[in-house]
Formats: sequence, structure tokens, C-alpha cells
Amino acid sequence: MSEWFTLFIMASALGMDAFSVALGMGMLGLRLRKIFHIGIIIGLFHIIMPLLGIIAGKFLSTYFGMVTTFIGGGLLFIIGLQMVLSSFNSERSSSVSPIGWGLFLFAISVSLDSFSAGLGLGMLGAKTALTVLMIGMVSMVLSWMGLIMGAKFQRYIGSYGELLGGCILIGFGIKLFFPH
Repeated sequence: MSEWFTLFIMASALGMDAFSVALGMGMLGLRLRKIFHIGIIIGLFHIIMPLLGIIAGKFLSTYFGMVTTFIGGGLLFIIGLQMVLSSFNSERSSSVSPIGWGLFLFAISVSLDSFSAGLGLGMLGAKTALTVLMIGMVSMVLSWMGLIMGAKFQRYIGSYGELLGGCILIGFGIKLFFPH
């Protein structure tokens, strides 16, 4: 049960980037059908990217052993730090249109941190199916929430979602440096 909770918190942290960017995109006046479509695409990318990362991480862990735990923790820490720092960037905007290639680029940009996290989780030996499905589902739901809330609340909460997600990843990264 604690593994499910830990993965849920990690998935929520990774989905905060999609949530915060979706807040801005939600202000474009999108219809519910488009919001649904965008959430599905983001969810799929948040399954594919960490899956690729986990596969690469498991491959690396077989050759580097215990060192990979520290590398995985370092990756999570760096991703979290990058999310925290980018949450303070006031020039960040949703300049990509959520149609065609714009949606593809948007989905890739908000799921890149999931690849790196997947790499770290793969090195740690995380359960692949559970991990990628949890990250994908939570990111999809958070994207939907961000798009809908962005349409309703405009710019009230902005980068705070990404700031929270970054802090959570930093915490998990630090935890891995201090084994039980």
C-alpha cells in the first residue's frame, strides 16, 4: 500500500508540470472535447516517456549496481530543482497551439521530466506497469484539471503547481541518498 501511495505522490509531482502549463493553455477558450483530447495525449506521453526511461534505467542498473540508487536520487533531485526554478520564470507562457504538431510538442515538453524520472525509477527497480500507468493516469487527470481550471480561474494559481511538484521530487531525491 505504501508503494502505491509513494507512486501516486511521485506521479502527482511529475504531472504538476502538465497541470501548470495546462492552466495557461486553458485560457485559450478550448471546448470540452478538445480538453478531453489534450488530456488523453498528455497521459499517453506520460506513459511512453517514463517507460522508455525505466527500460534504460533497468539496463544501466544491471551494469552499475548500487551506484544507480544515488544516480536515480540525483536525477530526481535535479528534475525537482529544475521544476522549482522554472516555476519562478515569469516569461513562461503557453505559446504552443494545442492542435497537431503543437499538441505533440506540448505533450513532449511536459513529459520530458517523466523520462528522466523513469530513468531514475528504472535504476531503482520500480514496478514498470504500475509506475507508468500511475504516472500516465495522474498526468492525464491533472492536465484536465489544469485546462478546466485555467478556463475558469485564469491566472490565479499559475506556477504554484509546478513549484509544489518540484519540491516533492527534490524530497524523494534526497530520501534516496539516505537509505534506511
